[in-house]
Amino acid sequence: MRRVYVVAHPESQHHLDDLVGGWYDSELTDKGHHEATLIARRLRELIPEGESVAVHSSDLKRTVQTAAHIAPLFGVGPQAHRSLREKSYGVAEGRPQAWLDERFVPPPSEGDRMGHHEGVEGAETRRAFAERIYAAMSSIESDPASHQVVVTHGFAVTFLIAAWIRMPLEATGYVNFRSTSGGLTLLGEDDFFHNRAVLSVSETAHLSR
Repeated sequence: MRRVYVVAHPESQHHLDDLVGGWYDSELTDKGHHEATLIARRLRELIPEGESVAVHSSDLKRTVQTAAHIAPLFGVGPQAHRSLREKSYGVAEGRPQAWLDERFVPPPSEGDRMGHHEGVEGAETRRAFAERIYAAMSSIESDPASHQVVVTHGFAVTFLIAAWIRMPLEATGYVNFRSTSGGLTLLGEDDFFHNRAVLSVSETAHLSR
């Protein structure tokens, strides 16, 4: 079975400072680094010795730092992808979360949710974000390694899952697979039917060890 292990990066400084993340390039906290080692150990348990492994990450510091804890356990170098970044929040990035909350325009319950503008200059629409993550997953799937580790951001996890199960992009206007910081999501494809499965979403038991 081919497997994809999607990691939502653990605690970073913008979480503690209550700042908007997105493309804001914050680093892992000391706790985040510790949690990254726990994530790496869990992945080492899950992936059999001798299997081919590739480690992919967003190119932002907090995901690159997480991937740096994981990749050495498998004797590979992490591959950074700009396309795996979190959704961009434009001019809100790095500002207090309260600043964004005051200006944020939520999407309508019906109508154009994919192209909806959230009221923040420079922010990506849901469509632009989804298209970017779908393209990233397509690139990752072309890697021949049978085990793919993908280190990304919380909201991006939703669209990586959707892309994996071949959900039509237009159907992602309502979908949400909530992921916790440091959570591990496991995706699989069997070798006979080539069915795609979501085996687990945002497991966090490894963080309490």
